[in-house]
Amino acid sequence: MTKKGYTVLILILLAVAPTLSAQFGYNNRFGNGRGQRVAPRAQTAPERPDPLTAEEIVELEMPKITEALKLNDFEQAVVSSILVKHVKQRLQLRLLDLEPEKARESAEKIGKSQDEELKAGLPEEKYLAFKELEEDGFKKKKKKKKKSKKQ
Repeated sequence: MTKKGYTVLILILLAVAPTLSAQFGYNNRFGNGRGQRVAPRAQTAPERPDPLTAEEIVELEMPKITEALKLNDFEQAVVSSILVKHVKQRLQLRLLDLEPEKARESAEKIGKSQDEELKAGLPEEKYLAFKELEEDGFKKKKKKKKKSKKQ
């Protein structure tokens, strides 16, 4: 081969070498030699969990209510059924997408109805304790620890 043949061969090798290495994944844009895709993966939005039903909502709150009010089984069943009924009404009200004024009036009616039914179904002291718990947002009351004096 002549000098001219060697230069042509070298030029061809230099032109072909990057495409050969790119095919085998050695010189990709990530530089790690694993042959990963060049195109980014499409990101899918995380699926929203299904909204809770009225029964599930009440079931989540009942242990707190039962513990705070010290309800027996009968009282627990009464409170649970009343709360499920009114939570269903509130969820339906939310789905109706009413004007703010009408929605507020309807929510007040549902609240009054719930209060009346709870007052009729629970003893007075437990009803008052429930109202207090409701105002606190059904949070467990923390017992305050007595501070010891350091000397």
